Amino acid sequence: MTRRRRKLSEEERDLWDQVRRTADPMHPERKPIVNEAEWLPEPVRKTPKVPLEDVPTPPQLEHFTIGMKAKKGKHKLGQHLTPAIEDEVAGAPLNMHKKTHTQMKRGKLVPDARIDLHGMTLAQAHPALVAFVMRNHAAGHRLVLVITGKGKVKETDSPIPERTGALRHQVPMWLQMSPIAHMVLQVRQAHLRHGGGGAYYVYLRRAR
Repeated sequence: MTRRRRKLSEEERDLWDQVRRTADPMHPERKPIVNEAEWLPEPVRKTPKVPLEDVPTPPQLEHFTIGMKAKKGKHKLGQHLTPAIEDEVAGAPLNMHKKTHTQMKRGKLVPDARIDLHGMTLAQAHPALVAFVMRNHAAGHRLVLVITGKGKVKETDSPIPERTGALRHQVPMWLQMSPIAHMVLQVRQAHLRHGGGGAYYVYLRRAR
């Protein structure tokens, strides 16, 4: 970028002439440049300072001390950061016959077998569920019931949402994992007569 040039003042011109007369040219054979000191780079202009009274005042935050509760806004308290497990299960693609699926959701199908994981730890429940599904799939059963319980609601002042019912959230994930994922055709929340939100219908594929 080329800077704009300005003309020398009288004092600058006189000073330049004195310097030029005392200096020895490096290449005397060259012709002197006419008016070589007529133009000099124009000094860079500084951005004018804004008066303090013109500087906008930042917004003031409300006073807050540890222990104070946040004001209630439009958001729902206790809302999960991700969709509820009921919505995830209900929103899964339909893989089974629609008529059979409707009957199953209405609780009109009787499960061939059931397992109650309620009260177990995650370390105990996972292998028990895997063995249960493999055993019933080998036996040719189609509909089985997995009882997880709804989980206890914990009283907490934590601002971070916490899910209740570890088993209720883990079981649908386990059913999509090896070594039983290929045996499971559909997972849906059970009808109220079979446990409602605390149990799952697991519809198995036909054994080959």
